[in-house]
Amino acid sequence: MCLAAVYGKRPEEDETLLLKNVSKILIDGDLITMYDIIGKEMKIKGALTEVDLAGSIVKVRCTD
Repeated sequence: MCLAAVYGKRPEEDETLLLKNVSKILIDGDLITMYDIIGKEMKIKGALTEVDLAGSIVKVRCTD
């Protein structure tokens, strides 16, 4: 199973961990919906800026 940690960055703020053990990411326009392995859901507005599958890291530029 491939799980990732998702980090978010807002303008003029440091990058922070949004959710770990993410197993699914859905994108609908600027809405990103993430689910972890126990089913916890997190929704944010933004855009993916990096997906590192080998390193299990996803980075998001947050807009909300």
